[in-house]
Amino acid sequence: MGMDEAAWARHANPWSVYSRMTVLPLVTLAVWSRVWLGWWALMPIAVCVLWTWANPRLFAEPTRTDSWASQGTCGERLYLGDDPAARGHRTPVALLTLANAAGFAVLVWGLAVLNPWITLWGLTITMGAKLWTFDRMVWLSREVNERS
Repeated sequence: MGMDEAAWARHANPWSVYSRMTVLPLVTLAVWSRVWLGWWALMPIAVCVLWTWANPRLFAEPTRTDSWASQGTCGERLYLGDDPAARGHRTPVALLTLANAAGFAVLVWGLAVLNPWITLWGLTITMGAKLWTFDRMVWLSREVNERS
């Protein structure tokens, strides 16, 4: 997403984290809207893409970073920055990424065939794996903070 230091700092705001959790359900709804809107469905899809980009940049930098949401974002930075503490989290994150990919494949299948139950199942798996991965980032952040 090309976030700079300031965007990462603002993304640690819990409002940014929790509102960003709306992205995948909204994209799912936007893609499903092709049933009602036809090619006009590209408009809500474009809005979702814009929301995905803008979200980490919209909120103020938090005054504290001890919340679960802030710690998860700090953990993501540590993980992506290849902090040595991240090594112990690589295998679980890789497995959760596989679960996320599998759920996303089911979600895409459900959207392709317009089956609400398959779509909901895929969305649930994907969101669950994403949240579990994010919680793993909280764990990483806490490990590093305890070490300091």
